[in-house]
Amino acid sequence: MSSELSSEQVSFDDVLAAAARLEGAAVRTPVIANNQLDELAGAQVFLKAENLQRTGAFKFRGGYNAVRSLSNEQLQAGVVAFSSGNHAQAVALAATMCDSTSVIVMPHDAPAEKLASTKANGAVVVEYDRYTESREAIAAEIAEREGRVLIPPYDYPAVIAGQGTVGLELMQQVPDLDAMVVCVGGGGLLAGCVLAAKNHRADIRMFGVEPEAGNDHALSAESGQRTTIDVPRTIADGQSVQAPGELTWPINQQHVEAFPLVSDTELVATMKILFTHTKLVVEPSGASALAAVLHRDLGLAGKRIGVTLSGGNIGLERFEKLVYQPLEGSP
Repeated sequence: MSSELSSEQVSFDDVLAAAARLEGAAVRTPVIANNQLDELAGAQVFLKAENLQRTGAFKFRGGYNAVRSLSNEQLQAGVVAFSSGNHAQAVALAATMCDSTSVIVMPHDAPAEKLASTKANGAVVVEYDRYTESREAIAAEIAEREGRVLIPPYDYPAVIAGQGTVGLELMQQVPDLDAMVVCVGGGGLLAGCVLAAKNHRADIRMFGVEPEAGNDHALSAESGQRTTIDVPRTIADGQSVQAPGELTWPINQQHVEAFPLVSDTELVATMKILFTHTKLVVEPSGASALAAVLHRDLGLAGKRIGVTLSGGNIGLERFEKLVYQPLEGSP
């Protein structure tokens, strides 16, 4: 593989190694096509349904690869992570599967189902206030005090490599894609997909999609350097990130064409469309890539587009609250 598609700490070879570790542990999620979606998009759309992954999101791939990569001594000491929910569940389950233990730092206002699932997967959960406290500092203090290995949600080589198996599988399942549109939080999924997709087809066009309130990648692309924003206030809790990752940004800055933004309203509309036409349930963050394909002009008319549905961890009550609208004339 050419060096320009690698960073100093993660490469396509690492993605291949992650795929080997994940064999038999992760779900090889299906790619779903739908004629109605194609008509709405004006293109051929191929959905990589990571909402059907273990723990309900692509995060299991990176979490499991990171934990499985540890030494026996490190596994005995245990791991610590911080997350709004999907990485939390992934690391918790991975630690349990690898006979280790986990402590997960989560915001107290994280979706209740994500908190409950993380605990059910074996983790000790430490809650914090995302608007006044630093999750990184809390997790680092726990790691130092208890001797645990800190596994961040995106800025960690083994996590990036694990997430890259999404793109690897997608290119294997639909090898002649013209473009890949990926949901972006910290950039781990996007960076991993860049390594996988560009290795398969050098001229594939890559897009990373953010919620309007969480536009740190778009601002960073505009300024030419990593830009930090206030904690985003958006229904896309999985994308409430303040800055691109130090490891992920150099990859994404060089190889991603654009970072389109989508509104919360467009996220909800896309969740409805997915449920109506494909019967798939996704969380707001999981709908962002498709929202950009449907609501933004990406210059991809008539093209073959791979789209990540990054997660489906949303409870029935919240899903109904977001997408339900009374029929006209109802009381």
